[in-house]
Amino acid sequence: MTSRDLPPPPPPAHLRAWTDEDVVRADRARFLADLGRRSLGLGRLLLLWAVAAVFALGWSFVGMALTAIEEHDPLSYLFGLIFAVLGAGVLIPAGFWFARGAKRDRQVRRLLHAWAEYDPDPSSAAGLRAPGRSLTWLLASFAVGALGLWVTFGSAASARPGHTTYGEVTYYIGLGMILWITGLLGLAKAGAHYRWALRAVRTGG
Repeated sequence: MTSRDLPPPPPPAHLRAWTDEDVVRADRARFLADLGRRSLGLGRLLLLWAVAAVFALGWSFVGMALTAIEEHDPLSYLFGLIFAVLGAGVLIPAGFWFARGAKRDRQVRRLLHAWAEYDPDPSSAAGLRAPGRSLTWLLASFAVGALGLWVTFGSAASARPGHTTYGEVTYYIGLGMILWITGLLGLAKAGAHYRWALRAVRTGG
């Protein structure tokens, strides 16, 4: 999905005298609803989790590479190298995917703020809070972050010398960190949106 399918920015101030205010206000309401869904909709949450799942897959290959290398034989080193290459082949595109999503989120956020500030309307500003979507993001992200912390610290606490390999510990700690960071990103996004929306409501847009 490219930036071309995003709503346009509000008309510049010097053109407002030439625009039909009723049409612009109708566009504003429609664009705000659309941008709100793009910013904090269920689809964006699932996309964040999909990116995290791809990172977890790539990290799984890294974990298998570390485990293979610990076998200390030529065949295991070969498998370790193969798994490491596979891991890099998944993690690097996932990083680009994440960066692209972050860039698009910034575009959506700028447009959302611009349309909210254009001809402020208290009645429409109240809908910016999206309490249902915000609560969904908060609860789901908290659960993912808590699971990540449990995996990270639980794996470290349960490790036993001679039974648990360094590769296993590294894998589970890394997997937990991926989950924890994913949850933290979701919490930060939902919290930032809700704080901004409350300010928009108080100022009328």
